[in-house]
Amino acid sequence: QVQLVESGGGLVQAGGSLRLSCAASGRTISNYRMGWFRQAPGKEREFVAAIDWSGAGTYYADSVKGRFTISRDNAKNTVYLQMNSLKPEETAVYYCAVQTFEGRIRLATMYNYWGQGTQVTVSS
Repeated sequence: QVQLVESGGGLVQAGGSLRLSCAASGRTISNYRMGWFRQAPGKEREFVAAIDWSGAGTYYADSVKGRFTISRDNAKNTVYLQMNSLKPEETAVYYCAVQTFEGRIRLATMYNYWGQGTQVTVSS
């Protein structure tokens, strides 16, 4: 079992920045791909970014490329999402997730452990 706890969400003005953290416990995540997803009210959960176990491979949704950066510190069992130039339409609950088996990177159903989410609100 893996427990994930996200933090760092909050209220920010459009154009601002936030850094989300996802701390894992119960099991090391150093061998696994990690992902960030988000879900706005009334919408499906959507892929934001993912990072391979070593950090060598990173993947982003087209909508966040160049503005968001995913990183990880395996020694701290933690993954981060630096979000810059935030837009009001990116208001959502942001979730981190673990993929303990090889699967499609951008598909939420391919991740088998999830955090409870952290709210990000971007005001215009």
